[in-house]
Amino acid sequence: MIQFSEPDEWRRFIVGLGIDARIPDIVQLKFRRAQALYLLGWIDLDVLKAGELAALIALELTVMDRYGDKIPKKKRSFAALLKHMVDVDGLDDAHIPMIVRTGGTAIGFVTGASEPSLSQRRNGMAHGDPFDGLPVGGLLELVRDLINYAYRDFIANAPVGHRSALLA
Repeated sequence: MIQFSEPDEWRRFIVGLGIDARIPDIVQLKFRRAQALYLLGWIDLDVLKAGELAALIALELTVMDRYGDKIPKKKRSFAALLKHMVDVDGLDDAHIPMIVRTGGTAIGFVTGASEPSLSQRRNGMAHGDPFDGLPVGGLLELVRDLINYAYRDFIANAPVGHRSALLA
């Protein structure tokens, strides 16, 4: 378990969880909003829950962008798009750096086989009580890894030295 005794340690940790700089600006903006809310969580733990929702929204935008055209509109949902990452795009625990580093599994939370799934968490926060319960350890890092995975081909084909306009 990682512990932080100083705000600057927390800031370095959260900033270090950024997504790849070649990912499109709109996703960068949404993910940075999540990071900013996580940073404010040092002051007020409840703000972390808002950061979790912002992170899941960035993930939802990502899977809609990368897989939305592959699922019929009537069947397209956050849950279906996440499941598509596993069933069709080949995501498994070996492709999630956080899981490779720490062990365990995350795939059930992506597909919905384990509860609460990522889509259930997002729905609960967006349509229920956004501040219900304690923050979920590792959620920002998992979302980061999933976003980087979804954009892996985009990243691989980005011109050498390309960075998001936000980072220039």
